[in-house]
Amino acid sequence: MAGRSPGPEMSAGLVVRRATPADIEAIVAIERASFSDPWSQRLFADAVAVGRMRFEVAEAADGAVAGYVISAFVADLGEILNLAVAPAHRRSGVGSVLLGRAIAAAREAGVASLHLEVRESNEAARGLYARSGFRGVGRRRAYYRNPPEDALVLRLDIGAPGA
Repeated sequence: MAGRSPGPEMSAGLVVRRATPADIEAIVAIERASFSDPWSQRLFADAVAVGRMRFEVAEAADGAVAGYVISAFVADLGEILNLAVAPAHRRSGVGSVLLGRAIAAAREAGVASLHLEVRESNEAARGLYARSGFRGVGRRRAYYRNPPEDALVLRLDIGAPGA
C-alpha cells in the first residue's frame, strides 16, 4: 500500500524502520556531518510528524541511527529527497540498504521512475546511485548554495510491481 511503511526489517545487520521523533537529534547530527547546507531540525521533525513522506532510519546493532532516507511518491513519480549515512557507518553498506529500501517502496507504490539530485562533486553518492541503476538526465545550475555547485539530476526507471 502506498505511503505505508512496513515494520522493522533486518538487513545487513541493521534494523530499518520508520523514523520517530526520538531519532531527530541523531538524524540532525548525521545531516550536519554530511552536508554543507543541511536541512533544519524543524524540517526533519515536520517530516516525521506529517507522515506524508516515507522516512526510514537504519539502526545499528548498538541502537545508534546509522543513516536515513526520505522519499516521496506521487502518482507514478517518486523522488529521493534526502539520504545520508553517519560518518562511522560509511562504506559499510548502510547507504545501499537504505537506497534499496527506497527503490523497493517506490516499486510497491507503482512508481515508474525515481528521481534525485546529487552534488556533482559527491563521487561516493554518485557511485552508489550508478550501481543501483540511476542515470543522469539533467543538471540544475547552482542548485546548491554552500558552496555553490550544480546538482546532477538522476533517474531510475523502475516500472510497476513485478516488473
